[in-house]
Amino acid sequence: MKSVIVVIIVAAIALAFGWFAGSGGIEVAGYSAYFLCVLLAMFINLLVFIPSAIAKSDTFYDTTGAITYATVTVVACVISYSHHGGLDLRGLVIAALVILWCGRLGTFLFIRIHAMGGTDSRFEKIKVNPARFLVAWTLQGLWVVLTASAAHVAILAETRAPIGVFFAGGLAVWVLGFVWEGVADAQKSACKKDPDNKGKFINVGLWKWSRHPNYFGEITLWTGILVMAIPVLSGLSWLVVISPIFVFVLLTKISGVNLQMKQGLERWGDDPEYRDYLANTPMLIPRPPKD
Repeated sequence: MKSVIVVIIVAAIALAFGWFAGSGGIEVAGYSAYFLCVLLAMFINLLVFIPSAIAKSDTFYDTTGAITYATVTVVACVISYSHHGGLDLRGLVIAALVILWCGRLGTFLFIRIHAMGGTDSRFEKIKVNPARFLVAWTLQGLWVVLTASAAHVAILAETRAPIGVFFAGGLAVWVLGFVWEGVADAQKSACKKDPDNKGKFINVGLWKWSRHPNYFGEITLWTGILVMAIPVLSGLSWLVVISPIFVFVLLTKISGVNLQMKQGLERWGDDPEYRDYLANTPMLIPRPPKD
């Protein structure tokens, strides 16, 4: 029963956010186009949840998240194109950046889950309980909605604005974040593949600059998207400033840093080198290593 209540609350939050943040934007059949995109994001995850729950499988969980980002972005572009008679440069570039990001991340996560045998330890206990499993899929829908909100609201904006300093500055910030995250993920994958590193923690490359360089890149790139969207935001659409804030809170307070810190202390808590790494390496914002 608790799981059902959580599902209802999470879905209500997503839909309420879509209703208010999308007000003032393009409308379709009397409804905010952004609200309809939020409905689509939640529906996709519900749709894939059904066979996954029957099979008690989490194999396609992360992949579905990436597919949701791409699908909603494409639909938003189609709606904007139909309404305005074409896409402006801001909407086109933002859409391309989101699809490029979810393509890279989706591929990375797909390869990772299959390297782990097609299952993720996070779902070990909950995938056998349909109600609890549905919570995870509903939360993934909310994750897509809030994270990509600035991108989708900008694409679906009723008014357009000239390309200027916000577009250029935001694009530069996005490129920095995207490259930083991609390099960090590649370095970690290479480190894990090296037999000599078995059982060791990673402290090379960008991981010498920050204990979570991939998370820094993720937060940075969504901040860039928000900056690009600023000129077309007005009224309640400013709610989308939650995008990078949500990503920051999610990765540093909920699912990312806390979990990895716990795992790290369990594995290497008695290792003086690991303790030194924790003491001298920033948690998130990069800093050149001292040595």
